[in-house]
Amino acid sequence: QVQLVESGGGSVQTGGSLRLSCAASGVTASSATMSWFRQAPGREREGVALIYAGSASTYYADSVKGRFTISQDNAKYTLYLQMNGLKPEDTALYYCAAGFRSGLWRRPNTWTYWGQGTQVTVSS
Repeated sequence: QVQLVESGGGSVQTGGSLRLSCAASGVTASSATMSWFRQAPGREREGVALIYAGSASTYYADSVKGRFTISQDNAKYTLYLQMNGLKPEDTALYYCAAGFRSGLWRRPNTWTYWGQGTQVTVSS
């Protein structure tokens, strides 16, 4: 069984930075591919960033490319998302996900396990 707990969200001004963390339990090397999603009110949950097991490859949504960086502790599989140059449109509940089923990673139904989310609010 996998459990994910996000932390690090908060309220910042435009241009500010935050680092999100996702503590993962029950994750093994074979299930260590993980991702960050976000969901704003009235919007669909969207994939933000992906990191494959072993941190060999990362992928980002175009909207965050160059501003966000995903990383992973390869010992405990703790997941991080460094967010710089935040914009109001980044405001959302951010989730980490694990249990990749294979397919299109940006679709929520590709993932088995989810955390409860951490709120990021960016004001102008």
